[in-house]
Amino acid sequence: MKQSVSTQQIRTYIIQSQEEEIKRISMELHEGVGQNLFSILTGLQFVESGLSQPHLKNYLQEMTQLIEKTIQEIRLLSVELHPPALTTLGLLPAIKSYIKLYTSTFGVLVDLESIGEDKPIQEQKSVAVFRVCQEALTNIAKHADTSNVKMRLIWNKDELKIYIVDFGGGFVPDEAGNTSVTLGIAAMKERMLLTGGHCVISSKIGEGTSVEISLPL
Repeated sequence: MKQSVSTQQIRTYIIQSQEEEIKRISMELHEGVGQNLFSILTGLQFVESGLSQPHLKNYLQEMTQLIEKTIQEIRLLSVELHPPALTTLGLLPAIKSYIKLYTSTFGVLVDLESIGEDKPIQEQKSVAVFRVCQEALTNIAKHADTSNVKMRLIWNKDELKIYIVDFGGGFVPDEAGNTSVTLGIAAMKERMLLTGGHCVISSKIGEGTSVEISLPL
């Protein structure tokens, strides 16, 4: 029993350490690299306004457009790694923010519904639930071959339930083998177990896949 508790503590510590590092990288990208690039962009725009030679002006315009695109990509990557809303506003705003990014990136529409009053969740648990939702949506984009997803959050007094349903091709879990999908599914279940919650995944060929997440509040 002692060994089991110790193993769980080690797993929790490893995940927390990874999340802290991801959060640090995300902030560095957004506030460090992103801000430096913005300063360079502002400087180039100032230089461009004082140029009269057309070929130099065109060259600087191309450079500024490239930097603008890079700044946008860094912002998207930063949100993908760790949405600022997850820490400042909570799980539901973070999921809404992520879904906007997800739809613009993968072209998959997510019909999101939240029932009941959302409640504050401890950051460690909030991050775990967000990662599981993120993994489920990423799997849909990569493997489900569908452009429609339904996601429902139900806030009860003592429990949060989340249902993510796609209408894609589905799969047979027992026949998926030792692939990135099955490893991802195992990681989703493990994350929820460490929070005291559960993650149940069911799928059938031709009928899509459903993910059910529960978290005690």
